[in-house]
Amino acid sequence: MKILTCLCSLACLYAPPLRAADLGALIDRDLEALVATYQGLHAHPELSMHEERTAALLAGELRKAGYTVTERVGRYPDGSQGYGVVARLENGSGPTLAIRADLDALPVTEETGLAYASHERAKNLAGQEVGVMHACGHDVHVTTLIGTARALAATRAQWHGTLLLIGQPAEETANGARAMLADRLYERFGRPDLVIGLHDSATRAAGTVSVASGATAAGMTAIDVTLRGIGGHGAEPHNGKDPVVMAGEFIVQLQTIVSRQENPRDPAVVTVGTLHGGTKRNIIPDEVRLELSTRAFSERAIGIIVEGVRRAAAGVALSAGVPEDRAPIVTVLAYESLPPTYNDPALTARVRSALVGALGEAKVFDEEPAMFSEDFGLFGLEGHAIPTVLFFLGAVDPQQLAAARAAGGRSPGLHTSRFQPLPAPTLRTGVLAMTSVATALLQR
Repeated sequence: MKILTCLCSLACLYAPPLRAADLGALIDRDLEALVATYQGLHAHPELSMHEERTAALLAGELRKAGYTVTERVGRYPDGSQGYGVVARLENGSGPTLAIRADLDALPVTEETGLAYASHERAKNLAGQEVGVMHACGHDVHVTTLIGTARALAATRAQWHGTLLLIGQPAEETANGARAMLADRLYERFGRPDLVIGLHDSATRAAGTVSVASGATAAGMTAIDVTLRGIGGHGAEPHNGKDPVVMAGEFIVQLQTIVSRQENPRDPAVVTVGTLHGGTKRNIIPDEVRLELSTRAFSERAIGIIVEGVRRAAAGVALSAGVPEDRAPIVTVLAYESLPPTYNDPALTARVRSALVGALGEAKVFDEEPAMFSEDFGLFGLEGHAIPTVLFFLGAVDPQQLAAARAAGGRSPGLHTSRFQPLPAPTLRTGVLAMTSVATALLQR
């Protein structure tokens, strides 16, 4: 019996590499079911921190594939429990690899006209009723993770180590990864040696992938600004201090932070997303509230932006003659802010090599850093203690993409009501790419 066991172990250890064609055939047999899963997820999206149905579906599919699954992983600052899913599969000695997919959708009313379009409505964080849509493609991410989990379980003779699959809630509100780490993710399930993930792309054709080395996605800093004035009658502005006028000056002044205070070789963006003030057209309000989102690729640039916002707010108040006890309030929301996403160069080279091996050089592109932000990088811990790589999955119909470019425009992008991935080739490529990368990284 011992001899037979040893022979089986040696057979697994020296199993011939799985060819991309064989893996592709395995995925093709599952593709129809994956498309159906994707369409169901797309039709029933859930907002951040409310991903109950999505998490349950993912957990169920991973259990069927043979993984040990834990649900409700994640703890938010108010003590509430998140809908994070963690699945673990051990397969002998070797590295521990974490693969992450995000679960949540956006408060967007879908206008694609698809047969499986979302008609869901829900209340957002402000209590307003809104449409709900997977306008960022997280349904692609979840379905790809399911397909990858099945493929890796079916081909375990080709790899050795431990898989840690992470279904992360609340990416769109920038607090899901942090919530899972706060719930002792790595202490409970094991600290990975490497972490990888993918994100669909609205600028690449389905059937292709792309990856950047180093800086990949910008860091985001969320800032609330309250400009306080002295309210009064609209007919007597000289008897008050008008915060609406101050807000106008402040918004214009903000644009000089990037154009005149920040190094032009270090990209940055400052955006005013909301502005609230006043109750009636002939009343000067006491205050105006603004919500800002700033993005940059370096901690130095982030510091320049934050200080620039503080100075601009203080400057318009000083110019308006606002008393010191009505000075502006500038609050940096640390829990809604994110560091830049950084792809470890050495790990990126390994990931790219695996992608080329699976898809061919012609379908693997070098990606430029983007100004969007992601909380994926938090799984690498402070100082990039764990190497991470986030690569990109083309999701757009190639003909639609070519037509849009020929017309001098672009196909509907992420976070828009008409974003429409092409399911079958996108999912097939995603599963093939992620499975190939995972297999390459999980070697003794």
